[in-house]
Amino acid sequence: MDAIESAVPLPRNCTFDPDDWRKLALHWYPVALSREVADGPVGVSLLDVPLVVYRLDGHVIVADGLCPHRGVPLSLGKHDGSGIVCAYHGLHFGAGGRCDKIPSQPATTIPGKLHLRTYPAVERYGLVWTCLAAGGGTDPDIPLMPHWDEAGFQQITCPSIDIFGFAGRQMEGFLDVAHFGFVHTATFGDPDDVVVPPYNPKPTAKGFEVEYRSSVGNYPIGAKDRGRAGFEWLRHFRVHLPFTATLTVHFPDDGRLVIMNAASPVSAKVTRLFAPIARNFDTDLPVQHVYDFNRRVFEEDKAIVESQKPECLPLDPSLEAHILADRSSIAYRRGLRDMGFSRFF
Repeated sequence: MDAIESAVPLPRNCTFDPDDWRKLALHWYPVALSREVADGPVGVSLLDVPLVVYRLDGHVIVADGLCPHRGVPLSLGKHDGSGIVCAYHGLHFGAGGRCDKIPSQPATTIPGKLHLRTYPAVERYGLVWTCLAAGGGTDPDIPLMPHWDEAGFQQITCPSIDIFGFAGRQMEGFLDVAHFGFVHTATFGDPDDVVVPPYNPKPTAKGFEVEYRSSVGNYPIGAKDRGRAGFEWLRHFRVHLPFTATLTVHFPDDGRLVIMNAASPVSAKVTRLFAPIARNFDTDLPVQHVYDFNRRVFEEDKAIVESQKPECLPLDPSLEAHILADRSSIAYRRGLRDMGFSRFF
């Protein structure tokens, strides 16, 4: 697979500050579910860059999503078994995104400008990950997900959900422990248990981690075990800057639930959220139940994120008020600030 050049041009109509965009382009993000990339080309966007994802000989290819001939989205085309075909003039793109056929001029030497710019692609946790500015020899810095490959754990890759808000705002909401009893009262939150016990984020090589202990349960409302008396719930957050975190919830009887919150920035105003899950209990239940409950929880968060003002994430601590329960939020913003992102990220 061809590696892209180190100097990646800014996309058309870029919604990010240019310096922020260049920093964000250095990181890995999921762009599609692996199971979605099957028979045809899949059109996605990352950081305002239109991409096409397709599979060839068992390998996933991520490439620029517009045909270099006349700019038609390649997702409008088809997969013929040996590559993808542009819907406008039938140009054919195969391995490495190389144009290998021009139907109207079959004997013509194909110029290099007709080859697609391609990006590295890795499949992990049921997702296709890519990086817009990774060199060919760069090891993929994809966040770790606890327990995913361990025996006894069920692997579940939930459908993605689109949030019309900034990835930083969504991430901050995922890390927030004070909103359960107000936002999630239709799923797992308890409006009579909203006190946040003290907790302290600890820096890591990729961001920070938090162990948060409280009496707030994680069973769905109405579940028979919801009222397990005296159990102390441990939620272990691990943050991989800029937009990915995992949450490991310790259930009774050594149960573990791991949720990855991978906020993929389609643009500065749209986030595609991917949420792989691993668990070692209730593994005999239909996966659709997990899909449905997970969707309800994130729909509750989605409504809040889409309403927040300003839409960006202010990194200057003086621009918003804070409370003691915001320790994770403050650590998150500090981490982004230390990475050099702008004060109105």
